[in-house]
Amino acid sequence: MSKRHKKLDLNQLAKRIVDEAIGEIEKESDFNDKDKAAQALGRKGGKARAAALSQEQREEIARHAAQARWKKN
Repeated sequence: MSKRHKKLDLNQLAKRIVDEAIGEIEKESDFNDKDKAAQALGRKGGKARAAALSQEQREEIARHAAQARWKKN
């Protein structure tokens, strides 16, 4: 079980929040456990996808998005 999913009772949680606020312990980051390569890939996102698509594919996606946006219920 990772550190993020560890269950604390309310008193332990309150003490941890106070300790982090006054700087007694270092605040845990959610990104410490993730792979740096996976983080870098995640930042590319839509730019990498758009670069991989042809002009026709991008137009079709845009057309579909516009139809969905302006569709009447």
